[in-house]
Amino acid sequence: MTSYKLTYFNMRGRAELPRYIFAYAGIAFEDRRVEWSDWPSIKKRLVGNSRLAEAQADALVDTLNDFTLLIPWREDNPQIKTQKIDMLFQSHAPKLLDHLQCHLGDRKWLVGDSETWADLYCHVCFTTFSVLSPGFADHHPALCGLTDRVEAIPNIAKWIQCRPTTEF
Repeated sequence: MTSYKLTYFNMRGRAELPRYIFAYAGIAFEDRRVEWSDWPSIKKRLVGNSRLAEAQADALVDTLNDFTLLIPWREDNPQIKTQKIDMLFQSHAPKLLDHLQCHLGDRKWLVGDSETWADLYCHVCFTTFSVLSPGFADHHPALCGLTDRVEAIPNIAKWIQCRPTTEF
């Protein structure tokens, strides 16, 4: 049976809503509370190595998410859905890709000198975007290189190999 562990500071904060949802659904979970003094030793490096890097990673993830929200997931008419997706990838995707490639520049990772959750999310999004519009990023080789580097991270590669196969 699946078990859940929610880790957050010893307060209600942003974790209280997921706690409510677990409680409402009757799902048992481990409520792991972290003291502020213990946080530096627990914090993962995926968020960035400074407050600025954290903000930059968050902004990039939000930018990708904003684009993802434009995808007409709930359109019932397949012809209209295809038209909307094509229009989105013709009009908005080039701007998104130019922005991301400009931000990446000649670095290996989107923020700083090591991977962050922004790099992982970029790979997740690009995998989905590639299903909707194959080759959409072909003219942005630095971004394709970034997704290759993310996919080559051993634990990510292992997950990709064993995850369930779905369209999205």
